[in-house]
Order: sequence, then structure tokens, then C-alpha cells
Amino acid sequence: MKNAFVYPGARKKRVFWGCCLGLAVTIAMCALLAGCGSQSATKSAKANTPPPAVPVGVATVKQGEFNVYITGLGSVQAFNTVSLKTRIDGQIMQVNFREGQDVKAGDLLMVIDPRPYQVALAQAQANLQKDEAQLNNAKAQYERNKVLYEQGVIAKQDLDTLEASFGTYEGTIAADKAAIDNAKLNLTYCYIKSPVPGRVGLRQVDPGNYVTAAGGTPMLVITQLQPISLVFTIPEDQLQQVAQRMHQSTLEVDAYSRDDQTKLATGTLLTINNQIDQTTGTVQLKATFDNADNALWPNQFVNAHLLLEKRNDAITAPASAMQRGPDGTYTYVVDSNNTVQMRTVQVALTQGSTVVISSGLQAGDRVVTDGQEKLQAGMKVAPQAPAHQRNGGTSSGNIGSQT
Repeated sequence: MKNAFVYPGARKKRVFWGCCLGLAVTIAMCALLAGCGSQSATKSAKANTPPPAVPVGVATVKQGEFNVYITGLGSVQAFNTVSLKTRIDGQIMQVNFREGQDVKAGDLLMVIDPRPYQVALAQAQANLQKDEAQLNNAKAQYERNKVLYEQGVIAKQDLDTLEASFGTYEGTIAADKAAIDNAKLNLTYCYIKSPVPGRVGLRQVDPGNYVTAAGGTPMLVITQLQPISLVFTIPEDQLQQVAQRMHQSTLEVDAYSRDDQTKLATGTLLTINNQIDQTTGTVQLKATFDNADNALWPNQFVNAHLLLEKRNDAITAPASAMQRGPDGTYTYVVDSNNTVQMRTVQVALTQGSTVVISSGLQAGDRVVTDGQEKLQAGMKVAPQAPAHQRNGGTSSGNIGSQT
């Protein structure tokens, strides 16, 4: 076999391309090793970096005086409500009030034509004079016939008949006096006066109308607004607490608007109703208010806040900070390093958006109010204001329950 002849130039090209291929493989291997090292370094750096802090709402536990309230929905009632009706028949001659006017007790409101009753009074007085004259005549006859009886001129029977007539005339005179009193009474009914101080409502009659005692429609209604009453209900379970506190001191009641945001007036608890409503399981309470500014109005619906007691040095926290677990109530507490820890607490009282703590927290502790679902013990947090403050809202609430 003959050996193939290779040109010298071709041999040099093979050597050149072989060197280039080896150099390319070397560079690729170096790049691959460098990439693997960079990824390992990145993963190592990520593993050593702590997780970011969790943003949560945080509030501070406070200590101070805490008012315990019992609340209920109530209705304002006039202290006195008088529906004025006529007790006699007659024509209205005068109306001496304006609708919506404030009147005092004894103010003259209406005048019914008094002339028929003045005539009746004069007639009764005339009958009295006539019967008194007849009685005096009977007594004079009795005295004259008594002398004749002693002389034996008349019989004893005739004298007794004259004496018996005294009683008849005396009875008639008594009836005449009663008729006079009745006429005077009817005459006073002609002048209708306000029996209580209060505010006059819309009148139902006008001057010139003829009214009768048999009519059932009142001529006007007067409501006493100062003072004024508030009747509200509470659950029967809270009755004993209120009764015990009521025996110890006078309890204060605040009246709030229907949205429970605006305080209208402050009064005192007057009494507790004598029975419980079995259909609703509630009992009625009645409070009185001076109502000097007429902030309360009859039949107005309001929220009543009964101040049951004042607790000094009470530890309070937002109710939203309390969590329920299998071991009871707990909360997340933020330490000085912004790390959260779980802490078991005992709640003594829940009132609206606030709880009173009996154990587990101290004044100045910071507790998490929003975002607890993201937390575990030992995590870093970024404290923020509670959600209702960030949103510009305010929290309010009524009494809850004692535990």
C-alpha cells in the first residue's frame, strides 16, 4: 500500500483548528464553572438574608379609670302628658295660646261661654233664698202654735206636723246649696287653665266652635318637657347588677343619638319596672333628665348608656388584639426589638371595642391589632397605627360582657 501524500500547508491548518477547538472547550468549561459558582454564592447569600419585617397594626396597652356601661335602646317620654277636654257644653269664646307655646301651670288657655252657667248659679241662689224664707216661716208658725197647744187650743198632732216640716225645708236648702256649688264648679270649667308647665301642641278647635263634654277628641295636648323621661330596656341578666348598684348610689344615665355617636343629655336613673317582659327577656328602666336645652323630645328614639361602675387603674387594650386559641385567649406582644411573642391573657370585661385585662398585660405593652394571621412567635414586624386610625375612622361600642 502506498503512503498518502499530505501537503505541508494542510498539516498546519489541522494543527491550527485543533488548537482553536481546544481553546473554545476550555473557555466553555471555565464559563460553566464560573456560572455554577455564582449561583451557589447567590443561593448562599439568600439563605443568610433574614426575611422582611411583616407590617402589622400595633396599639399600646393603657392603665387608668374605666367606666363600665350598660346600654339599651329607649324612647323619650314627656314627664307629664295632659290631653285637655271640656267637662261642659258650650261655645269657645277665647283661645289665649299659640301653638307650640311654653305655658306655666295655671295659665288661662281657653274660655267657654260662661253666661249659661252664670244664669244657673243665679237661679240656684234664688231657690236657696226662697227655701230659707219658707223654713223661717215654718219655725215662726211652730212657735205660735206651741203656745196654742199649751193653752189646749190645738192638738199635739198639728204641732208635730209643723215641727216635721223643718226637716223638709232643711233638706231642700241643702239641695239648693249643692246646686249653687255645682253651678260655681261649672262656671270654673268655663275657664280652661294649664294643669302643668309644658309645651302646647297643635290645637284641635278654634274660637266659635261648640264643644261638648261627650266628645272624645281633646282640644289640645300639653307635654311637660322639663324635666323629661327616658324609658329603655336592658337584658334581665343584668337586672341584679343594676338593682344592687342603685341601692348603693344614684346611677347616671347618658342619652345618645340613634347612631350612638352624639351625646344629647345626662340624667339619673329613677326606677326599675316591677316586672320582666317574658316575650323579650328584658326589663324596663326609667331615667329623668332636666332637659334645659330641649335636646330630648317625646317619642324620640335614643341609646341609653347607664354608668354601672367606675374602675380605677384598669388595664385596657383593643378588643381586636385578642385572639382565641385552644388554650384560651392570647395576644401578640411586640418587644423593643420589634419581635412578636405570644402571651396568654385573662379578659375581665369586654365593652365595645375595648377589653379590660385582669392578667397577662401591663401598661405600656404593645399589642398587635391587625395582621395577626401572618404572624408566628419570634417574627420581626414593622409596627403601624391600627387600621381604623389609618383609615381615618373611630371605634365605638356598647357594653359587652363580664367574664
